[in-house]
Amino acid sequence: MDKPASSTGVDFVHAAKEACVTAAITFAVLLPLIGFETVSNIDNKLVLHMRWGLLFSIVAIVGVGRLLMALVIAPWLAQRRMRPVAPATSSWLSAVGRWFGPFAVGFAIVYPILVLSTSGFSGALKWVDNFGIQILIYVMLGWGLNIVVGLAGLLDLGYVAFYAVGAYSYALLAKEFGFSFWILLPLAGILSSFWGILLGFPVLRLRGDYLAIVTLAFGEIIRLVLVNFVDLTNGYAGISSIPRPSFFGIPFNADDNGFAAVFGLPFTPVYRTIFLYYLILALCFLTAFVTVRLRRLPVGRAWEALREDEIACRSLGINTTNTKLTAFSIGAMFGGFAGSFFAARQGFISPESFTFLESATVLSIVVLGGMGSQIGVAVAAIFFIGGTEIMRDLDFLKQIFGSSFDPTQYRMLLFGFGMVIIMVFRPRGLVSTRSPSIFLKERKTISSDLVNEGHG
Repeated sequence: MDKPASSTGVDFVHAAKEACVTAAITFAVLLPLIGFETVSNIDNKLVLHMRWGLLFSIVAIVGVGRLLMALVIAPWLAQRRMRPVAPATSSWLSAVGRWFGPFAVGFAIVYPILVLSTSGFSGALKWVDNFGIQILIYVMLGWGLNIVVGLAGLLDLGYVAFYAVGAYSYALLAKEFGFSFWILLPLAGILSSFWGILLGFPVLRLRGDYLAIVTLAFGEIIRLVLVNFVDLTNGYAGISSIPRPSFFGIPFNADDNGFAAVFGLPFTPVYRTIFLYYLILALCFLTAFVTVRLRRLPVGRAWEALREDEIACRSLGINTTNTKLTAFSIGAMFGGFAGSFFAARQGFISPESFTFLESATVLSIVVLGGMGSQIGVAVAAIFFIGGTEIMRDLDFLKQIFGSSFDPTQYRMLLFGFGMVIIMVFRPRGLVSTRSPSIFLKERKTISSDLVNEGHG
């Protein structure tokens, strides 16, 4: 009679084999990306150097992590799934969820004041602009795409197209006709919404992977039009000197009629940065408010019914054509708002800012935050965008790995690593529960396991 396999014998050997295979694959993939480095010598010629230390360090970390995953983490996750959820835990989570939203809103409002009081004007430019404004742009994009993917269940891989339409609409109309930001902001949203409807018509009969491919193609078509329609968009050279928004007609410049001179303050670009921060924060609040209100209306419940089962949704008499078109148009409208703000903030746009990587990043934020969850999308945007931005300031790593080590080159590597970690521990996203949009007698939290997401 065969002896039962022990958890410390056969399991360890199997885990060691998997760790070795994972390390070998990691070595093969990272050898051309990290192992080789081209540097210029004193003769201004490119010389190939090998970074064996850094390469083997990453391979060793991945191999040890895979070994721990098989021996420790995987059994712990299996036992955790079989363990019933304690009532105290659910009540604690509900209490945290109840107070997290107001606390996050309050912190976002006073964030520039906290930065000014601790870092001064020089630190405010970096922390308010690179972290605050940058994160809020992706929060708004994530909430806009969340309508299409999270609520309606329509997988959209070309969301950056609406982002680009909003940006170029603002840039072209502001430069050619001199319209103000406050006129072009809603106009850019309307134009992006119109393009969302144009995208919605060809994909009414498509679902799943086919829908994803068509939306991906739509995003690439928009980018190629921006590149090749040189007479209108200036091609790869982009559009520069885009007019900036003003504070109720008062520009943020050093002239006598500028913001600082009017209010008797010393001139500094921090004032424009703080104004832009509160502007994108107000746009984010508007996006969240409209999304929550729409979810409680019949159109929002039709989106969720479409996400669960399109055939059943159609059998109930719901017009799936109008439901899909409203999801695409409203989601595109918020993407257009974010695009117009991006153009006004940067003062320069080009097709390089609207590649497929932007769509993939926003979609990753929506999926990892928890499709359909407003708070989850915001937390995911803070975690990933803020985490990748903070890599710019980790100069002390150069003292550890050498002066040639640039932490910014590994931002997307850490982004992918974070995606893997969240998908292992939280496969349904950071926020895996849903609050019902309508309920009978008593509101009960819905587990994400009961939600058939992404199959509408």
